[in-house]
Amino acid sequence: MNDKINFDEHINRKGTFCTQWDYVADRFGEADLLPFTVSDTDFSVPKEIIQTLQQRLNHPVFGYTRWNHDTFKKSIQKWYKTRFDYCLDSDWIIYSPSVIYSISKLIELKSDIGEHVVIQTPAYDAFFKLIEAQHRTLIETKLLFQNKQYKIDFDDLESKLKHPSCKIFLLCSPHNPTGRVWTKAELTQMIQLCEKYQVFLISDEIHMDILRKGQQHSPIFTYAMNQKNLALCTSASKTFNTPGLIASYLMLPDPALREEFLSLLKYRDGLSSTSIFGMLSTITAYNQCGNWLGQLNEYLDQNVQLTEDFIKEYLPELTLVASQATYLLWIDCSKLPFSMDSIQDALIHHGKVAIMPGITYGEAGQYYLRLNIGCSKEKLLDGLHRLRKSIQFLKLN
Repeated sequence: MNDKINFDEHINRKGTFCTQWDYVADRFGEADLLPFTVSDTDFSVPKEIIQTLQQRLNHPVFGYTRWNHDTFKKSIQKWYKTRFDYCLDSDWIIYSPSVIYSISKLIELKSDIGEHVVIQTPAYDAFFKLIEAQHRTLIETKLLFQNKQYKIDFDDLESKLKHPSCKIFLLCSPHNPTGRVWTKAELTQMIQLCEKYQVFLISDEIHMDILRKGQQHSPIFTYAMNQKNLALCTSASKTFNTPGLIASYLMLPDPALREEFLSLLKYRDGLSSTSIFGMLSTITAYNQCGNWLGQLNEYLDQNVQLTEDFIKEYLPELTLVASQATYLLWIDCSKLPFSMDSIQDALIHHGKVAIMPGITYGEAGQYYLRLNIGCSKEKLLDGLHRLRKSIQFLKLN
């Protein structure tokens, strides 16, 4: 019988140099806030991972560590076959310290300074920063919000991809912050447009495992004819709450591009030796922790329902965008008669709660909040009541 995981457990993260709890003042200006911010969770990692790490800690030497071996790669292959029914070529798999590092290096390798990188907005805020840091031209194609759901404006996307300076399309699949799981038809059309205009497609799939009931994620390779035109960047860290252990991986079907990437990783950037704990946590997660993930997704489904019910009863002016993936909820505040600056001020100074402002994810998110529900129901309810308190304050003043 599978053990029942207690996701209601309260774990005090303060004093652990935790970005979400210990450094909330860096972004919100106040330290005494209940945070629902950066995308990690308040849940303990699976006990199997803890046991693996404790066992390794008993060995007193922590030297340079090799990632390029069957144990690491086969765990990833097993996960892709089990979760996505996809047979992954082990030669494609490369270690990277983070997904953002992978994307940054691929932009560097597949485009020149000033050339266009297309993203769908609203978008993960790190995309804006890394494209700017690489001195490329960021081009937005805005997702359409119709019938409480986001859709791709394919006419606009094509107009951006066919520009002669466009070299890269950076896709987020599933999408952060809107929570969309792209369909077979959508993925196929995006791939075909990139093929048509010879645009390299980078797919950030770090949220691939966090899915609502009935949803199925498909790796970008699933529907591609020419897989050499694609890169898939991901990690087990978002799923199993291990970003502090530092490990990700990417898949590059093009052998020439793999060699270029590995050359940058090893010889220029000096990052080819992986974190032993990051690697071991990935291997253990993919080999042993499928049941934990199943229970996590069930718990997050309940948190989504809790949030939806609360908003319907107490905050009817808000619209919760239908969630298909991630533990990040996207909340439309446009019907409120207050500016987003006023809403954030009330949240911080009256509700004493930190919820990410949608403008963080581009102009397309200016009337939204992004709420991290990767936490206990007790904390989530506390946060929702603080949100309500903040809105009530604005209505009375």
